[in-house]
Amino acid sequence: MTDKRIAVVLLDEFADWEHGLFAAAARAWLGARVDHYTPGGQVVRSMGGLNVTPEAALETLTTDQFDALAVIGSSGWEAPNAPDVGPLMRSALVAGRPVGAICGGTLAAGRAGVLRERRHTSNAADYLREHVTDYDGALYVDSPRAVIDSGLVTAPGTAPASFATGLLGLIWPDHPLIGQLTAMISAEHRAA
Repeated sequence: MTDKRIAVVLLDEFADWEHGLFAAAARAWLGARVDHYTPGGQVVRSMGGLNVTPEAALETLTTDQFDALAVIGSSGWEAPNAPDVGPLMRSALVAGRPVGAICGGTLAAGRAGVLRERRHTSNAADYLREHVTDYDGALYVDSPRAVIDSGLVTAPGTAPASFATGLLGLIWPDHPLIGQLTAMISAEHRAA
């Protein structure tokens, strides 16, 4: 077992597929402690109808409570009153702790300002421009896969596999299971 602690931020209507592979592999295969945080510590429901009771309120989460942070997509990140996880993302990256943001979670990364200095991707550059007022897109990479730069993993909502393996690879850079997991996932998409 490992002593890694992963904090996962979920909003209501979060995308099950963006969370599932990453959290399950981290917990079941790599032995991490995976804790969920939601606004106000409220129960949230996934797009698929799964209810999640969090360990604690997002507002109580501090960088010293985790070794890696994952911000999972939800249309809730598009709202003007979306939670501000900017200080948490910035302090995690400064502390050398991996941060992952997928789909709508990349909006939180954009608002945090961490995309200004790192290559990144999302659902589309225009998606970020539409929802992040000062987003310039200078380092945007139009990619169907996750992009990793300086401790940050970003991905479109259609790339949960490369998001999972990218973030897991930053958390456990030398673990042989990461390569095995990547090969397993890739095999599904090879031509028959």
